[in-house]
Amino acid sequence: MKNPIENLNKTFDSRIRLGIMSALMVNTSVNFNQLKELIQVTDGNLASHIKALEDSGYIKIQKGFIGKKTNTVYSVTKAGEKAFRVHLDALEKMIKNI
Repeated sequence: MKNPIENLNKTFDSRIRLGIMSALMVNTSVNFNQLKELIQVTDGNLASHIKALEDSGYIKIQKGFIGKKTNTVYSVTKAGEKAFRVHLDALEKMIKNI
């Protein structure tokens, strides 16, 4: 039987990335300020973690406007959803085996 720790995804090691992915898994989309409020992090910190998740192909970014203000909205990709579920399953198996 495969060791569950092997299915843990290093991309999701950070609590901030776990928070971003968790928020996106239960919401169709979330904007930057909503994510910042949910996870309680600084703009720069959130932006760097969003970039890492986008570079991995796990989230997609849509930029638009509400009136004259920019509005950036994030959502999880199919690949991101699959990778996050595998990661959560591995965490659950690891916890059960301890």
